[in-house]
Amino acid sequence: MTNLFTPVSFPENAGIPSSAVLRFLERIDREQTCMHGFLVLRGGQMAAEGYWAPFTADRKHRMYSVSKSVVSLAVGLLIDEGKLHLEDRATTFFKDKLPEQIHPYLAQTTIRDLLMMSTPHSSNSYTRYDPDWAATFFQKEPSHPPGTIFAYDTAATVVLNTVVERISGVPFLEYMRPRLLDPIGFSQDAWCIQTPEGTSWGGSGVICTLRDMAKLANVCLNGGRWDGQQLISETYIREATSKQIDNSINDNRGYGYQIWMERDGGFSFRGMGSQFAFCYPEKDFIFACIADTQGGGPTGTGIVDAFHEELYPYIANASLPEDPETSRRLQEKIRHLRVLPQRGAVDSSYAKEISGKWYRMNDNQMGISRMRLVFEGDEGIWEYVNATGEHRLRFGIGKLAEEAFPETHYFGERIGTPVGRGYQCLTSAAWVEEHKLNLLVYITDDYFGTMKATFTFKGGDISVFMTKVAEFFLDEYEGFAGGTAEITETIV
Repeated sequence: MTNLFTPVSFPENAGIPSSAVLRFLERIDREQTCMHGFLVLRGGQMAAEGYWAPFTADRKHRMYSVSKSVVSLAVGLLIDEGKLHLEDRATTFFKDKLPEQIHPYLAQTTIRDLLMMSTPHSSNSYTRYDPDWAATFFQKEPSHPPGTIFAYDTAATVVLNTVVERISGVPFLEYMRPRLLDPIGFSQDAWCIQTPEGTSWGGSGVICTLRDMAKLANVCLNGGRWDGQQLISETYIREATSKQIDNSINDNRGYGYQIWMERDGGFSFRGMGSQFAFCYPEKDFIFACIADTQGGGPTGTGIVDAFHEELYPYIANASLPEDPETSRRLQEKIRHLRVLPQRGAVDSSYAKEISGKWYRMNDNQMGISRMRLVFEGDEGIWEYVNATGEHRLRFGIGKLAEEAFPETHYFGERIGTPVGRGYQCLTSAAWVEEHKLNLLVYITDDYFGTMKATFTFKGGDISVFMTKVAEFFLDEYEGFAGGTAEITETIV
């Protein structure tokens, strides 16, 4: 059996200073980056691993565009079996979805073009409202010949994933199970969100554990092998994890087959919100993490900078002298990792004055007609009325509260189909000025997102500003509003 995930006694045994990992974690918390988990693998052994409560090693997590790299591996398995070829035309598999007149650029598009994100489109072809995402790829007017320019396009992966499922006749994760996923111990209950037409959303929808992602990264790091067994051809992995096309993102280091190139001969799986697996074959090293930093730019901002400045430069080529004291501090830090609440004061002179007071809101972008805040010790409740009805959301003050967000019409297992329940979330609030309360909501369900609200009080008036970063939901929670206190209702 492989020794992957067998922890070393000290990170130094794997050539990684405990001090470097500790600095990385301290910086993540100091910058209040919303990280959920990390692990460091060296030579197939676990040098360090940790999770920010309430996240755990066993908890399934949305991987967003890391899913694309998983689809690439499924394509590689089909190529190994001779059921698919890099130069196959994509249109071959979609006779039922093609328009009467197919544009020559689309007719020329190959599987390899799709893998390289060098489609003839300059942007994604589908929206959340389209009933058939794969079909839009062939219906949208292209802008340039395929195979020429890198343009990140999740629809390309939707097409690839659909090809896999049409050839195999089963969802792509199910196809991969006996060939790759089961041999590496990939979670049996891992799954994938579906597109509106009912295929797996391989472009963004895989939900699995951080360790699952790291296991797939380890297969790629080792040329398709796991525990001495060649699960996917070395030829395909070598091509997938090497530069196939120049790109204008990621410092122009290049792109492989749904896999990004990194500095120092590395490659990576990358997903929105900082789902990462950075792999460095020459160092036999993997850093993987899960998080939600949506809105922080395409590179993951703080996490990537912290990794490259605090951890990566200090990896040694051989084992280091053990550092028991720093290792002890590191383990203590890891044991106490937790998602941090909204920063600020836990009390204000305004709290008692406005607690329970209803405010009648002017017409506003959020459609909130009436609202109030109620404070009860180290918790509070935000009650409000909007277009979807009466709602209440409990939040911690100076701490996190685990809640269900009070909207039930957001998507569930399939895009376009309401889930019928509130998304799980972590809520907190704090006074950032004497008269100003900030509310922070982290959505932590099968979909991740962040909503922030500022409530500012001035005499008998209230000002509200809301912003959100979330794909396909929380649209009602963005904008400005003003209101005036009602005279009648207060809580004593």
